[in-house]
Amino acid sequence: MSASRRSGTTDELGPDEPERDGSDGSDLLAALLDGMDAALCAFDADGVVTHWNREAERILGWSADEAVGRRGLAGWAVRTADAEEVEGRLLSSMHAPGRQVHEFALLTKDGGRVLVRTQSAAVRGPDGKPAGVYCAFSEVHAQIDLERSIALSEALFEDAGWGVVLVDVDLRPAVVNAHAARALGTGRTAVLGRPLGELLSQGVEELESALQHVLAEGAPPAPAEVWVSVRTPEGERRRCWRSGFLRLASPLAEEPVPLGVGWLFQDVTEAKQAEQEASLLRFRTQQLHRASRAAAECEDPAEAATVHLDFALAGFADHGLIDRVAGGALTDAEAEGPVRLVRVAATPSGAPGPTRLSGHASLPVRYAEGHPALQCVERAGALRASAGAARPEAAREWALARQWPADAVHALCAVLRSRGRTLGVVTFLRGAGRSAFERSDALYAEDVAVRIAAALDLAGLSGGE
Repeated sequence: MSASRRSGTTDELGPDEPERDGSDGSDLLAALLDGMDAALCAFDADGVVTHWNREAERILGWSADEAVGRRGLAGWAVRTADAEEVEGRLLSSMHAPGRQVHEFALLTKDGGRVLVRTQSAAVRGPDGKPAGVYCAFSEVHAQIDLERSIALSEALFEDAGWGVVLVDVDLRPAVVNAHAARALGTGRTAVLGRPLGELLSQGVEELESALQHVLAEGAPPAPAEVWVSVRTPEGERRRCWRSGFLRLASPLAEEPVPLGVGWLFQDVTEAKQAEQEASLLRFRTQQLHRASRAAAECEDPAEAATVHLDFALAGFADHGLIDRVAGGALTDAEAEGPVRLVRVAATPSGAPGPTRLSGHASLPVRYAEGHPALQCVERAGALRASAGAARPEAAREWALARQWPADAVHALCAVLRSRGRTLGVVTFLRGAGRSAFERSDALYAEDVAVRIAAALDLAGLSGGE
């Protein structure tokens, strides 16, 4: 039990009060002292111990009955040789402003030594004059652990090179560090309390599902990569965040009570894009290699051209068309005039299947002036076209007007060149479920076009012979 008047010890840190029943102020004082996480002892003006709580007993082993009433700490809580210095530093707090912090070694009841950090301050009497000193102390290693935890928290929320967000149980940001605020495209205070759906346009469901899983089951065994689209004043940005999650529980509750989730993330967008591009390049290189080997086994060069197209479509486009210049190959000078194209091969517009040869009647395709395929011949280079974000009905009309399958939304035309002449155009088409063609796609289409052109040129020479 803590020292109090109930134990027969005189409290010299306050005025005398009449004894009350068992629920007087001393009961409250004893409960408060014993409930403290820090060890506490107090001295009167003469250096006599007046209070000693249970945490002090736990650290040093001396009970309140053994400690209260002793003058000074010499010989029992402090080595005699060190007692004068220690007591002098503690009692000097009566005449010093604020709290004084000291570190020194105390003795335990079993003869061991414990290094403690103390905070001491003066206790004033009714007349305002110093009446004694109270001293709160804890083991140095425990204090250092606490300070490290606080320092770590402050460093994470100020100087960390990755995003740190504390999310409450309602899945709303409660604390955000500067790096995370920049990644979210807003200020630190502007993020607080807002639903994640207001900050992210895509990836919200996946992120919230991960947070809910952590609240229910605990932290996952490894980081997760989450693709999101961040809303910013400049528009949406597609980012990949490598994220780690920690469930936060209150250390003050008897049973773990979830306070939220600690979410740490790092932007790995550039690395992931480079990885994806490298993987895509390897796949396309392998496709070109496989196509070349398969085409080499075709007796008909025209069939070899369709083989190249079939291999190119894998993972690249939904439809493919090969149009040949009517009347034979064109020189660069001849390509400047009106050009007509004949469909020689196309993929089925309904169910998927291999490219089929057509155009045996040599009837020109009804391409209107300014059609992407015609422009491709005129420019002798690749050309991209897209219906954009048009409504499904408008996109269907856009495709049909260009003599393409109705589900086409994005197009990429590459010229077929061989021996310095233009033979025709190969057209790749994507549906609404795919993204528009990019510059890297055009380079790949040109590689495929070179192989198709060589096969068609060989077919022409074979036919002439």
